[in-house]
Formats: sequence, structure tokens, C-alpha cells
Amino acid sequence: MERNEQPHEEAEETLDQINKKTGRNMPQAIATGAALVILIVACLLLSVDLFVLLVVVFMILALWELRVDFATVGLHLPVFMLWLCSSFTLIATYYSPYHLITMSLSIIVSIILVAIAASAKISVGNRLSLAVAGKLSNTDASARLESSFNHEGGEQHHSRLSHVAVSVLTVLYIPLLAGCVIISLTFNGHPIAHAIMLVFLPALSDTGGLFAGAWLGKHKLSPRISPKKSVEGLVGSMLFAMAGAFAVFACTYDASKWATRWWVPIVAGILIGAVGTFGDLCASMLKRDIGIKDMGHLLKGHGGVMDRVDSILMSAPFTCALLWITGL
Repeated sequence: MERNEQPHEEAEETLDQINKKTGRNMPQAIATGAALVILIVACLLLSVDLFVLLVVVFMILALWELRVDFATVGLHLPVFMLWLCSSFTLIATYYSPYHLITMSLSIIVSIILVAIAASAKISVGNRLSLAVAGKLSNTDASARLESSFNHEGGEQHHSRLSHVAVSVLTVLYIPLLAGCVIISLTFNGHPIAHAIMLVFLPALSDTGGLFAGAWLGKHKLSPRISPKKSVEGLVGSMLFAMAGAFAVFACTYDASKWATRWWVPIVAGILIGAVGTFGDLCASMLKRDIGIKDMGHLLKGHGGVMDRVDSILMSAPFTCALLWITGL
């Protein structure tokens, strides 16, 4: 009986060590990741329109998470206006015959409307207060102490300009970058391949960085911002993204494309690995500045939706531009 328990205990200890090193519950993370892959692939196979709708839903959830996160330090986001403007921007960008012009004009109008709504600072109901209380109860005291908003005077009050600035930044961060994902579906006749490139390759890059960092990570990339990020993890991110790009290209393009554009998967892997890691670091810096551990708790093992899509959003314009410039 003791012999049977010993391997089980060793396995649990190994799993605990991996969880501590990666900073997440790996079984939950793998299960959640598998469910997301199935959902996204199902939408792409059924209809690209469903995938666009899925992007809109994820952006709505991400905006709610950001609203709660900023509310913990007294900053107000006009979430209803952001939902309306973001949904219109993404849907109009896809269905308009002038995709880039439509997205640009929609973002400009969104900035104006969101800025006006942010200056009004209107809040309805008590859901936000409950969400903030839940967020604070799940936050480590040490994280709150490290926040740049930590002070002795109790609740902090911000000027209207601060609320407007944060709200405009949110427009540029979520609907603008998500619009690049939508734009990639509209050119050169390969929407599914483009969607896989923009959504799955950053996720694959994250996975490569996670495993490479957990098993080989020794040299810290940015210990102050994200102690678990390592140089080895960055290299793993690039290699995994590169391997994924080669796989997508092999399944999508013919020999004539390969003959002249064989270097594109290499560039894509380096870009996605580097920019995706930068996106993770930006999100970590934001969380550290606010004084929270996770952006949300909607995705088990991954923290919030923002924790899952930050690298996707950050790398989207670069990958979209690469595909458009190379005619792929």
C-alpha cells in the first residue's frame, strides 16, 4: 500500500512545483485552454461570422474585467459606452466594404463618445461595487502595498481628466487592437488561416514560453515586472510560434508561395514571441501598478479574459501587417 502511495505523492509534489514555477494551476489551465480551442475551431469551421461574434463577446468580457480592475483604485470606465462602441467597431469593420477606413472612423468616434461618457462618470446599480469587493478580497495584501495607488489617505479621488485618459487608453487597447484581428479576415481569401495565425500562435507562444520557462528558465527577463518570465521562456515562445507558423503555412499555401516566402514563418515566430511576451509584461506591469494579482477569474487556470488575450491583442497588428504586406 505504501509503495502505491509513494509515486502518487511524488507526482503531487512535482505538480505543485510546476504550479509554483509557472504561477498557475496547470491542470485547470490545460483544461480551459482545450475548451477554448474547441470553441474557437468550432466557430471557424461553422462560419467566420460566428468567429467575429465570438471576438465581440470576448472583448465585452475583457472590458468588464478592466472596468472592475480600474475601479479598485477609483478610476471609472464608462463600460456601457465602451461595449456599444467596441461592438459597433468590430462588426462594422468586418461587414463594411471599406474595412480599414470604417475601423479608423469608428475608433475616432469611439474616443470622442467614450471621453464624454467618462467625464460624466455615471454608474448604475451595485454590481460594480460587489465585483470590486470580490476583487479586493482575492488580492494579496503584499500586491496592494506595491501598488503605485497605495497611500495613507484612504480612498483616492481622481480628476475627470484621469478618468477620460484611462477610458481613451482602453479604446486604443481593446477595440483598436481587436479590430486588427477582424481586418485579417478580410483580405487575400484565407480568413481561417489568418484567424489561426492571430489567435492560436500567440497562445502557442505562451505555452512554449510557459514550458520552456518552467523546465529551463534560469535567467530572469524582467524580475521587477514579472519574476516568472525568463530569457529561456522568451526563446521557447519564439520557437513554438515559429513551429506553429510553419504548420499553418504548410496546410494553407502552395509551393509557389513557399518558394518566395519561406522566411515569413520565421519572422512571424520571432514577432509573435517577442511582441506577445511584451504584451504579457505590459499586463503584468498594469496589474502590479494597480495592485492586483489577476485581471479576472472568468477562465480557470488563466486568470481573467485579459490575461488570456493580452498577447493576442498586442501581436495582432504586427501579424496582420506581415500577412498583408507579403500578400498571404
